[in-house]
Amino acid sequence: MSRLTQQSETDAPEASKPFLATVKKNFGMIPNLVKVFANSPAVIEGYLGLATALSKGKFNAQEREAYALTIAGTNGCAYCASAHAAAAGAMKVDADEIERNLNAQSGDAKLQAGLQFAREVVETRGFVSDAALQAVRDAGHSEEEVVEIVGQVALNILTNYTNHVADTDIDFPARSAKSAIAA
Repeated sequence: MSRLTQQSETDAPEASKPFLATVKKNFGMIPNLVKVFANSPAVIEGYLGLATALSKGKFNAQEREAYALTIAGTNGCAYCASAHAAAAGAMKVDADEIERNLNAQSGDAKLQAGLQFAREVVETRGFVSDAALQAVRDAGHSEEEVVEIVGQVALNILTNYTNHVADTDIDFPARSAKSAIAA
């Protein structure tokens, strides 16, 4: 059971209700994580604002899911691994690719370089090596993309850490946060 309240559409703070309604309209349901965010109108607005802004960036939906999976795998967030595996699967991402993404791997070399960079950003708390930055550039990522990778990390750390604090009830097919494929 979640350690923080998963707010309902009726019981949430008034300022959070429009955000919950928007999520329900866009996704057909309100994930439990978003219900936890609804405890704070400022956090639910900030989360949705950053997610929306990043959806207009350089990475497509499948790539954003790959970053979310890598960050969930790196942080050991079972909720996000479950939610993003379900989302990626709904986008017809191959199950093997989903497993690879959990471990910062991909069948696409450029995406893999970005995922490995994202993992290093998480593991080093942003103090990445010159070699890591050069590797992601050498793989073809622009500075705009590098900054967006950091944005994806920030967004997903918010979700991962909130789930760790809340012990959010998983409302997607549950899965491990770590890949079964060795690094």
